[in-house]
Amino acid sequence: MKTPPLLPEETLHRVLRVANIDGLSVLLIAGVLALAAAAAGDYAGAAIGLLVAAAGAIELHGAGLVRAGERRGMQWLVASQPYLLLVLLGYCLLWLTNVDQALLRLMKNLFHFVYGSNFRGMLAEAGYEEPRFYRMIYRLVFLSLAFTTVIYQGGMTVYYLRRRGAVKAALGEAE
Repeated sequence: MKTPPLLPEETLHRVLRVANIDGLSVLLIAGVLALAAAAAGDYAGAAIGLLVAAAGAIELHGAGLVRAGERRGMQWLVASQPYLLLVLLGYCLLWLTNVDQALLRLMKNLFHFVYGSNFRGMLAEAGYEEPRFYRMIYRLVFLSLAFTTVIYQGGMTVYYLRRRGAVKAALGEAE
């Protein structure tokens, strides 16, 4: 037996809850990382963190407009997701085309710390040259971030797009 669709008011409340959680999460995490990057002297990282944090602010602004009964808030909610997608894909592309040697050294130290002094031997047994292995992991990290971003931000865009009608109906009844 198929369940009936949600009432527009329930859809509105769910959209607002999702937008607030997602927007606050993005804003807070990216804001903290931007501050940490700035404190470490990584001004490019700080700028990217602020661009990502802006996506959270855009989403929260949209939620605020919808909460105030303005239908145009849904446009802000939808727009925040492709914006964030483009910023994060640009970030990934930047680091995939400009390999960060400091990050490679950090990964090397981390692997040696976790797996011990015989890690080079383990890599040799597996047929990997050490520098090639770290470059492969580096690429895998950024490609995974890009893939995850496409799936998540794409899903959130579809989520907001599919609920525009119900939110419009709920706001129309409230006016």
